[in-house]
Amino acid sequence: MNVRVIFGAVALGVLAVPGVAMADDPYDPQMQTKAARERDRAIIRKLNQQELARVRERDARYAQDWAAWREHNERSGNARRDADRDYADARNDYEQRMAEWRRAVAACREGRYEYCAR
Repeated sequence: MNVRVIFGAVALGVLAVPGVAMADDPYDPQMQTKAARERDRAIIRKLNQQELARVRERDARYAQDWAAWREHNERSGNARRDADRDYADARNDYEQRMAEWRRAVAACREGRYEYCAR
């Protein structure tokens, strides 16, 4: 069974190689005339120009999307900083209240009953 697979792969490779090898053959009889070579150059030039236009359009789209992304992040960055500041302030208030409560609990446990009612 392995021998069949190996021979099949070799046969497929042998059949594929000549087609690939002839793709850019400078001695191709169809490309011997100057008109055929000029026609080929014109086709290649047109394909290259089309690809260049496609790439430029794609890059312009990418640039526009990146600019929108940066603008969005700058706007949301200010809101995020404000939210972070608000959270930090709230957290500081909470920590201060908890520290006061812990001091009151410690005082209550020491027998200072005026702190127990807080």
